[in-house]
Formats: sequence, C-alpha cells, structure tokens
Amino acid sequence: MNTNSVNLLEQIRQRLETLNKSERKVATVILRDPQSATRLSITALAQASGVSEPTVNRFCRSFDNRGYPDFKIQLAQSLAGGMPYVSRSVEQDDSTEEYTDKIFSSTIAELDTARQSLQPALISRAVDYLSQAKQVAFFGLGGSGPVAQDAQHKFFRLNIPVMAYDDVLMQRMVAAGANTGDVVVVISYTGRTRELVDIARLARESGATVIGLTSERSPLAEECTLLLPVPIQEDTDIYMPMTSRIIQLTLLDVLATGVTLRRGVDFQRYLKKIKDSLIPTRYPQE
Repeated sequence: MNTNSVNLLEQIRQRLETLNKSERKVATVILRDPQSATRLSITALAQASGVSEPTVNRFCRSFDNRGYPDFKIQLAQSLAGGMPYVSRSVEQDDSTEEYTDKIFSSTIAELDTARQSLQPALISRAVDYLSQAKQVAFFGLGGSGPVAQDAQHKFFRLNIPVMAYDDVLMQRMVAAGANTGDVVVVISYTGRTRELVDIARLARESGATVIGLTSERSPLAEECTLLLPVPIQEDTDIYMPMTSRIIQLTLLDVLATGVTLRRGVDFQRYLKKIKDSLIPTRYPQE
C-alpha cells in the first residue's frame, strides 16, 4: 500500500478550503461518510453532491488518480490503513514527532469539517429546548460517558437542574420517569448502541424532549425529537475514539454558550457568584 493511498482522506481534509466550490461539495459528501462513499457510483456521488459527473472526475484527478474507479480503490485503502485500534492516521513506524503532528492535524481538520456541516437553525432549536427545560439529563456510554459528565459540569452553572448518567439501568429509570418539559440529551457517536436507542425511545414516550448528538441515518437518530448530526469520519468500531469525542465536547460547549447568551446580561451576576466561590480554594496567581 503506498503512502498516497493511506493518506488520501487526510489530503482531502487538508485541501478542503483550497478546492473550488463544486469540488468542495464532493469532498464534504465523502468526508461526511467515507465508508458509504466507497460504495457510490459516480452518478450517485454527483447527485449527492449536487454537481456534474465531470466535476467528480476532475476532483478525483486533482488527487493524482486516473479517474473515479481508481479514486474509490484508494479511498477504500485509506480507510483500511493506519494503526489498528489506535488511529487511522497513525502508522506503526511513526516517530513521536510524526504521530503527534498527525493526531493534532486530523483533530483540527475534522473539527473544521464538523463546523461546516452544523446547521445554525438546529443549534438554535436545541438552545430553545435546553433554556426552557425543567430539568436536563445527559446520557452517554463508553467513550461518550465522560462527555456526558463534562456536560453536567458545564450546564449546572446555568441554574438548570442537571445530571449525567453513564449506567444503563439508571438511564432507563430516569427515562421512564421523565415528563413533559424534561430534556434528555443522548450522546453516541455511532448511534447504533441498542440500549441507548431503546432508552431514547422510552424517554420520548414518557414525554421528554430527546436531543441526539449522533450520526445521521442511525437507529438513534430515528428516536430523537431533535438531531444534532455529528459527521462520521472516525470508525470507532476499529479505532479508539479521539476526534469524535473532541467534536462532541465542542458541540456541547456551543450549546452551553447558547443557553448562557439566551439568559441575558443579568445572568452574568449568577455566573460570577459561582466563580467567586472557588477563590478560597486556590493559591493566588504570581
């Protein structure tokens, strides 16, 4: 496997901003779901991107491929490359400098791709639900469990009753006891964890608003009142969660900021009171 094929996805991410408008549409569709892109015909990819087939061919040739069939082969090889169970962008013989640079570069690139794919209208609706909630529960399992805990740390400052749960039985009981006006935020990168899908359905049937931070067209997405789609670029079935977790954390920062701004200027006094309570616990700055 040559170096070019292994790094094809990374090349696309790095060159995203330099592509023309039409080619960027093709790149965005591929980066949103590379696995699915390997199975699309050139006609299907062109239609999904809203461009012509010649545009797709030009895009492929700009990455040193003879055409679309050759591009798909290299894309599939790129997905299969990398250090198994660590990161797709890392190779076994990478130096400290190389793997450090790769992890930071891929995280920055995928955060930017996620930023471009988010719809402000969906963010605004999520902020509406959270601002008006009687209480908020954050659910996450596995790698998303610590993300749910981080959300609790942020949102309790906003004077909202909030808890985070990373235990399936607790999640199920909380979902069953939910009422109209409650908000349940379910965090799952793949959206394919059976327990979370069942719990989201149970919470919605109980009357709660269910906000999903997960992938589009996933079983979990179908059970959510509102979906904030997280673009799938990291195959967490093979590699340990890295950039996916950072995207989740950043999206929750966006929501917490939105709720804070929605509270208005007067709310700053409450936030100051919370911050001031920590002063006696810290040594003064030098």
